[in-house]
Order: sequence, then C-alpha cells, then structure tokens
Amino acid sequence: MSVSVTTIGFTRTTAEQFFARLQTAGVRTVFDVRLHNTSQLAGFAKAEDLKFFLERVAGIGYRHLPLLAPEEAMLKTFKTQKGDWSVYATQFTDLLAARRVETQLSPAEFDGACLLCSEKTPHHCHRSLVVAYLNEKWGEVLRVRHL
Repeated sequence: MSVSVTTIGFTRTTAEQFFARLQTAGVRTVFDVRLHNTSQLAGFAKAEDLKFFLERVAGIGYRHLPLLAPEEAMLKTFKTQKGDWSVYATQFTDLLAARRVETQLSPAEFDGACLLCSEKTPHHCHRSLVVAYLNEKWGEVLRVRHL
C-alpha cells in the first residue's frame, strides 16, 4: 500500500496561490495541524474561514487535528525564544510517541490529505516531523510531497 500525502504552509502566499496549489495537487482533505488555528494573523487561513473557502472554492474537506500539533510550551520556546531546531524536533517526536498518534490514525485517512501549518517551508516545521514519524511507524507507506 502506498499513500499520497502533501504538506503546505500558508504564510507568504496569496489565497489564490494557496488554493491553486491544493487543487493542482489533487488534495481532498486538509488536516490542520496548527495548535492555534484562529489567530487574526492567519488571514484567509483562520479555521472557520479556511473551512468555508476550502469547501466553496476548491471542493476540499477540512479537519482540525490538534493531536498532531505541538504543546504550547514547546512551541513558545522554539518560536519566541529562538529555540534549537534539533531540540524541538526531538521533543515533538517524543510527544507524538507519547500520544501514540500512529494508533489513533490510519494511513488510509491520509490518502489525498494535506497537512497544513503556517510555516512557508517544511524544513523547520512540525508538519515534516509528523509525516516522518508516521512513515517510520507505518513502514514508509506515505509518499510525501511538500507544496
């Protein structure tokens, strides 16, 4: 079994570019993996607005998955106190393991899904850690493409 999943960040992009990338990639459901998905700074990506736009503009479903979001303290340390990425990555991966996320979700749920976070690129974003962790636990079934 092979599952196609994408990831995307919404910062530094227009709504037009964002929705076009999702549609072109064939995304069927967006999994919002942000801890804070209602911030005014999120613009078109605020939870309720995003759900509306995804469904109306692109015919894409929306699901908030805080299970795949970091805890407040670790996020704050990394973001506001300029924490070390390797420390954050280890803490977040340990959190995913403690939550046993691989037993609460299935690879089939990820087929055609796109993990959404705010970071423009996946390099220092927890969405890349989520797919790496799940791939390790699920035997590398996720084919990941970062949009």
